[in-house]
Parts: sequence; C-alpha cells; structure tokens
Amino acid sequence: MATHEESIKIHTDGGMIAGTVISPATKLPGVLFVHGWGGSQQQYLARAREVAGIGAVCMTFDLTGHAGTSSQYETVSRMRNLADVLAAYDVLVRHPEVDRNAIAVVGSSYGGYLAAVLCELRPVRWLAFRAPALYMDSGWESPKRQLHVDQDLVAYRRKVVPAETNRALRSCANFKGDVLVVASQHDNIVPHTAVLSYVDACIQASSITYRVLKGADHGLTTEDSQRAYTKLLLGWLREMVTEARTGPAIPSRPAKASSPMADADDGIDPNSGADAAKQAMAVADGDEDDNDPQRIAAQPARAAE
Repeated sequence: MATHEESIKIHTDGGMIAGTVISPATKLPGVLFVHGWGGSQQQYLARAREVAGIGAVCMTFDLTGHAGTSSQYETVSRMRNLADVLAAYDVLVRHPEVDRNAIAVVGSSYGGYLAAVLCELRPVRWLAFRAPALYMDSGWESPKRQLHVDQDLVAYRRKVVPAETNRALRSCANFKGDVLVVASQHDNIVPHTAVLSYVDACIQASSITYRVLKGADHGLTTEDSQRAYTKLLLGWLREMVTEARTGPAIPSRPAKASSPMADADDGIDPNSGADAAKQAMAVADGDEDDNDPQRIAAQPARAAE
C-alpha cells in the first residue's frame, strides 16, 4: 500500500527529537469518462459505478451538443467539446479525495480522440481508448458535423496516419503513462488502421495493452460486447489502481503493445494481433456511436452520416 511520510519534531523534557509519521495514502485515483459523438454520460454511468467499487473517484459528463444541450448538436465544434473535457477534468482533480497524480481518462470513439488531445494540456497517468476516432487537424473551430462533409474521413482512417501529422497522435507520441486500446472486430466506422494509428503513436508509453472485441461492432450493440468491454476495462483499471497503491510488479510490464490473447469466453479475439488488424478496412461510412443502443434509446432519431 502506498504511504505518506511526514517529518515531525517531538518535544521532550530534554528538548526536541526528530520523528517520522507514516500513514496510508488516503487519496484515490480519479477516472474521467468521455462519451462518443451522439451519446451521453449514460453510456458510462454503470461502468463508472463498477470502477468506483475498486477504489477510484469517477466522473461522467455530457459533451455540449448532447443530452440537455442537444440543440447545439449541429453547430458544436471540436474546440468547444475539448473545452468541456478540460472543464470536467479540472472539476475532478479538485475533488478532495482525488490524487492529482493518479488520473485516468477513458474515451470512446470521438471521446477517445478528445481524450488524446487532453493529454497535451493536462497531466494524465492512464489513458484508455475504445475505437478512438481520427480527424484531420483542419476545421478545428468548424461544426463537428461539417467535418464529415469537408474531410474524406473514410479514406483518412483507412491508412495508418503518421503521428507528426495529427494533433491527437502527436499528443499520444508524448504520453508516458499506461495505455489501453480496444478495437471492435466488425467496426465499420473506425477501422483497425485508424486504431493502429493510435497504437503506433504511443512510442513513449510505459505500457500498451491492445485488444480486439470479438464479434463486436462500433457501438457494441450486443449485450455480449458490452459485457466483454466492461470486463476488459475494469480489469485493466484494477491493475493500474493496484499498482499505483502497491508499486510496480516485478518484473515490470513490457513497454510495448501486449499480445491480444485472451480466453475465448471473454469476447476478445485471440487471433487479432496488430499485423492482422492492419489488414482490416472499413466498408461503410457513418458517424461515431450512431449504432450505440444506449444512444438510440436516449436520443431522437438522426440520419446516419
């Protein structure tokens, strides 16, 4: 268990002597969840409650243009949504029980993209991506919906993008914490090549864990896919939180992308290594999280992009 030490002076009859008070570190890791485009914080509330159970202060929130501010759906920009993420992060780290040096950010699709950019602006220790979307740097202040008209995102995501050419990937290239990257086997929105752009960019990460959810689509529309992702995320965060409290295991984890091998019952594809993933391509266009069952239940119908 991590401890806190404080040097003190002890008054005695003969003067003062030195002492040290050693106590358990009472502050907890903080975990910020960033939902995808077209979704809401409802996508992560259940998972956040489970993560809180392992000893973390969790926070979910609604990006501008969603839920209570859905009237701005057509006009909100990436710049505004990044400001949302920064504001939510700042609220989380001000919580009296949160350890500012132990912050995790979990983002899905568009939320993963925003989480990556956040890392260049705020300290983050752990970073978890699920199907992280990728956008060109141009049009930063334009409505996010307009990007699917102005940018050929299908072609852009079908190639592994060099980190130095993209803001989110440059941020990943400078990130030195632990990274979890999760892809869906049948993702027709964010192809495996786009996901691998993030994996390849994390050249300074302390560790990279890469997994592919077997049989899953982009929005995890089946209960099996939802359960598999929750189990994977919870297990990884538990490992990170435990290590933060007790120190790294011996030997330490390798500083490279780990094998995606897992039990078949976990819903993780055991034959989904990085080389195989590079061969997968998206065959249809659409916006992130448009097929998320929680989003469909909570939001009015919108045409797919």
